[in-house]
Amino acid sequence: MNFSKKNHEHGIHINTVSNYLKLIVAAFVLLIVATSCKSDTAKTSETALAMYQCPMQCEEDKTYDEAGSCPICKMDLKHVETASKNLESGEISEESIFNLTSKWHTEEGKEIQLEDLKGKTLVMVMIYTSCKAACPRLVADMRHIEAQIPAKNVKNVQFALISIDPETDTPERLKAFAIENEMDGEQWTFLQGTDGGVREFANVLSVKYKEISPIDFSHSNIISVFNSGGELKHQQEGLGVDNKETIDAILQLTQ
Repeated sequence: MNFSKKNHEHGIHINTVSNYLKLIVAAFVLLIVATSCKSDTAKTSETALAMYQCPMQCEEDKTYDEAGSCPICKMDLKHVETASKNLESGEISEESIFNLTSKWHTEEGKEIQLEDLKGKTLVMVMIYTSCKAACPRLVADMRHIEAQIPAKNVKNVQFALISIDPETDTPERLKAFAIENEMDGEQWTFLQGTDGGVREFANVLSVKYKEISPIDFSHSNIISVFNSGGELKHQQEGLGVDNKETIDAILQLTQ
């Protein structure tokens, strides 16, 4: 009788353990499934960010999920630059120029940091106002680029000209230069920094410059395009070159 009771109790104990193990296994399986679903959702989200659009904007803002050709002009669809996770979360990436903490003065005399330009596509070039050779051509290139951007895109673009001669190019002088060159609209910004801040920013852009006289500098001729998070996306080098690739880069960033 006692032997039978012990066997009965032993059987109950085994069943209890067995059921407990089944619960653990079931919970483990559910965890794997949930993790897999989360991973698939993340992949789907990343895939959804990939969009393509006609470079001629035949269908205005219409985009496609897959690469192909425009049904109207038959040109190959171009990948549209989409906001990175950092931009969506408002964070600044390690590659962003907004990590620079240098102080600048605008042509209006307002003190800013580069991060204050966050939120718009930036088209930037380094010049100095007393230049008589390369800079007028760089300014003409900037104006030509701006003229090719549709009004609906221009509102999302900030064109910035940074002086490499901060001692001469005071905010007042930059303001006069902006008016003289018809570049005093809201989409234009002129910046005067410190010698150290200018040198640091030039290094970031790979722009080289050297003072060869009190009012003359030799310098690189580079126009740079940044996304709204301050990440470098395109550079154009040279004077009077074809601006098509630069314009395309701006259009992709301002959809």
